[in-house]
Parts: sequence; C-alpha cells; structure tokens
Amino acid sequence: MLGPVRSVSQAFAILRLLARRGPLTLSGIGRDIGLSPSSCLNLLRTLVAEGALEREADGKRYRLADGWAGLAVLRDGEPERMVPQARPLLARFAKDHEATTGLWQVASGRVALIALEDSGAATRIHMVEGQRQPLGSGASGRAIAAGADLDLAELERRYAVVRWQKPLSFRAYAGQVAAARQRGYAIDDGFGHAGVCSLAAVIPQVEPAMCVTASVFARSRSEDELAQIGRALRKLAQTLSDIR
Repeated sequence: MLGPVRSVSQAFAILRLLARRGPLTLSGIGRDIGLSPSSCLNLLRTLVAEGALEREADGKRYRLADGWAGLAVLRDGEPERMVPQARPLLARFAKDHEATTGLWQVASGRVALIALEDSGAATRIHMVEGQRQPLGSGASGRAIAAGADLDLAELERRYAVVRWQKPLSFRAYAGQVAAARQRGYAIDDGFGHAGVCSLAAVIPQVEPAMCVTASVFARSRSEDELAQIGRALRKLAQTLSDIR
C-alpha cells in the first residue's frame, strides 16, 4: 500500500507552522520544520503559486493567504494530537524494556523532548521534558536524518554543530545514518552522551519530523538485546503513526 506523499506532508507542516506562529522567513521555516534551504524554498514557491501563501512587502517573510489564515484545522498540530495517545504506549515500552523512553519533535532547528516515561528502576537515566539538543545529535538525530531526503551538505552541517562526547568522524556518522535508514532505527553508543546508549526510530508520515527513543546505560545490554529493542522501537513508531 502506498503511503502519503512526503512533499505534501511537508507542505501542510509549513501551513500549520505559519498558522501557529505567523509570518516567518525562509530560514525560520526551514529551521522549524527541519528542511534544507533548497527543499524549503521549492515548497514555499509552490505554495505561493497555488495561492496558499503570500510574501510580505519586504519579500523576506511568508504568511498564510487570507483564505487560509482562518482555517482552525491548521492550528491542530501533530504533537497536540499525539502526546496523549503516546504516553501509555511509552510507559508500557519503558517498563517492558527497562529503558527511559521519549517522544521527540523537530522544533526551531533542534529536536525537543515532548513526552517522557521511565521504567521506574531505582537507577535510571535522567531526562526532562522540554529539553532540546542539536538536530543532528544522538540517535534521534540519526533517525530523523535517515528518514529525510537530505543532501550531503545538509547532513554535514547537522553533524558539524554537535559537541560529541567521544570522537566521531563525519564519514562514520554518515555511515551510521545509512545503517539507520536500512534497518529502521538508529543507535548512538556514547557519542552524544557519555555512558548512555540510545536508540531511535522515526515516526512515519509525520511532519515536522518526530521520533521515539529508548535510552539505557552503556554496556548494559548485548548487541542482540539492543537489536531487539531497536526492532520493538520501530514497531512502536509505526503504531504511533497509525493511531495519530
């Protein structure tokens, strides 16, 4: 079965963003949605040509055209709909796999933790809802990059702004993104946060991009156990896409 067309989903993400935030520049829109400048510009030009958007007089900012500005449906974003449905599933996953489990969303050129559940274990990985990290960082950054149509320049830009906890070349990073694309989940074993191994799977057919993560202490699980968590996380991401 064919899924939604990604460019159409991205176009609606832009419309929802401008409905919530008001007029924004090309760079502001691309940063919030997680798009490369060229992809964002092509979508904006199309939306202007179709009459959904207008450029302001100074030519720097885009806004919703009058006929679109009042549509309430554009103000009902993915996170608002998904978080209440996701919480019980995150809690079950955290308990079943003894892992801190989170839901992340691309926002303002970073990735933000919008929901969090832990296993209740006495020793656990500390995370806080609302925390943000660079868009390319962690397993979440690799999963989001793997799910997007990024050129090499954009991938390298995301890699370059991350302060890595242990050395990681861009070539190795790009290889990890490619591996995540192939298996459907990403792994960061101590590169983003020392002593923490995190896994992430992007939620299909959602814009701006969202993903689910599972974090455990480094070297606390075997490779087979990590693969089992990764496959379960991929299944959870698909479930969240189906019920949103």
